[in-house]
Amino acid sequence: MGKLTLILGGARSGKSSLAQRLAETQNQPVLYIATAQGLDQEMIERIQRHKQERPMHWQTLEIPSHVRKNLTSNWTEAGFVLLDCSTLLIANLLLETSIDPDLLNENQAQRAVQQEFEELVDLIRSGKPDWVIVSNEVGMGLVPPYPLGRVYRDLLGWFNQRLAAVADEVIWMVAGIPIPISQYRNQGLEP
Repeated sequence: MGKLTLILGGARSGKSSLAQRLAETQNQPVLYIATAQGLDQEMIERIQRHKQERPMHWQTLEIPSHVRKNLTSNWTEAGFVLLDCSTLLIANLLLETSIDPDLLNENQAQRAVQQEFEELVDLIRSGKPDWVIVSNEVGMGLVPPYPLGRVYRDLLGWFNQRLAAVADEVIWMVAGIPIPISQYRNQGLEP
């Protein structure tokens, strides 16, 4: 059964850098699951920079959503899996649930996020590789002024809470400093 480490923090807090350093210390094949989509020029350039920063021998799969369904069969050769990031994974799921963001069905979006969570945890627990999942902590920012933003914030917060509750280790990143926070788990305080 794979171990799950969740790395949370704000934008540019060092989450991805820490996750990559953890993966680089492994003496086994690394699978990098990228959830970003190159939907505009800035994102295309950002994805290209991230690719250049990763070791060439890592296997990379671009899976914007439905991780379990879209993993190829050869992923089982990996001894370590880095998913970066669930922030975009949840955004991609939300955008899939409605062509028109103003007509977003919140219940349908919640079901999609819950199904992604359940399938992802089942995948992690049924395999041998250890996993690191990177995610943004969105609960410390401003309340978004539009409905889609509020639904997104709420669903990503829900997803992060559930991942933290089942993770073997949770690390909070602040200004590039990793702070372990998992010692508070299993004290009856989980969501």
